[in-house]
Amino acid sequence: MTDKKPIVLSLGEILWDMIPEGKRAGGAPVNFIYHATKNGADGYSISAIGQDELGDELLAAVEKTGIKSILQRNAYPTGRADVKLENGIPEWTIVKDVAWDHIALTQDLIDLVRKADAICYGSLACRMQESHDTIMKLLKMSRPETLRYYDINIRGDHYSKELIEEQLADATVFKLNDDELVLLRPMFGITGTDEEACKWFMDNFDLDYVILTAGADFSTILAKNGEISTLPTPRVEVSDTIGAGDSFSGAFTINILLGKSLQEAHRAAVNTAAYVCTQAGAWPEYPEVMPDYIAEYEAKQKAE
Repeated sequence: MTDKKPIVLSLGEILWDMIPEGKRAGGAPVNFIYHATKNGADGYSISAIGQDELGDELLAAVEKTGIKSILQRNAYPTGRADVKLENGIPEWTIVKDVAWDHIALTQDLIDLVRKADAICYGSLACRMQESHDTIMKLLKMSRPETLRYYDINIRGDHYSKELIEEQLADATVFKLNDDELVLLRPMFGITGTDEEACKWFMDNFDLDYVILTAGADFSTILAKNGEISTLPTPRVEVSDTIGAGDSFSGAFTINILLGKSLQEAHRAAVNTAAYVCTQAGAWPEYPEVMPDYIAEYEAKQKAE
């Protein structure tokens, strides 16, 4: 028996979210690693930052949280996203041609990827050629049994049908939200219910899981074995929703790696995301025991 933690990596953007209250460290892949680590992973964020003051501050912020990382330093500016909150919902303007658009393929990345039990990646970090080539090559160097979690995470116009098909071809898990599904339906000519649409992706890209999140309403996870888990989104007092989807992904991934059932992993993901919504920013401190928001919500529904 071994207590060795699963090795979980994220490939992609790391940046400063420039919100009205100031700047917060973030980026979907590093948010994912923060929450995977908090839930029991040996997690590593792989990205790039500039040789500038924002890069120094971002590196310090990552180290302060205890997130392990390989953050390359290059001559491009450190990534940033200007964020405007509308009723707690973020609207993003993401600066182009920054450090994380130029992640280089290096031997230390190759060595780490070959040990990985799970890798998270998305469409945004592949918007420019250098990072695209590095990320796609690293995915192909992972072991066959590695869980490859594709959180499409569409932002602005930083995607194409060709890129999505390419990234789905390497995935074992596909996560998208209800707005992204609306966008993908005409792109791929998909009809039918949301569940049938998820099944279409599973069948056409040989996926183990397809995850559909619908914000404040529900989330559904389909498994290759035919199992389906659907849970309501608990009602909580929202501080902001930054990082909530990434926390869902991080919690789900590590729970699956730790051998939990689909229902258990899904429940952990929903409760983690609900907690993050009650906190400011994507990297909140965890409570000693995560509240069971689903149980509270179900009890309240029953009482009514």
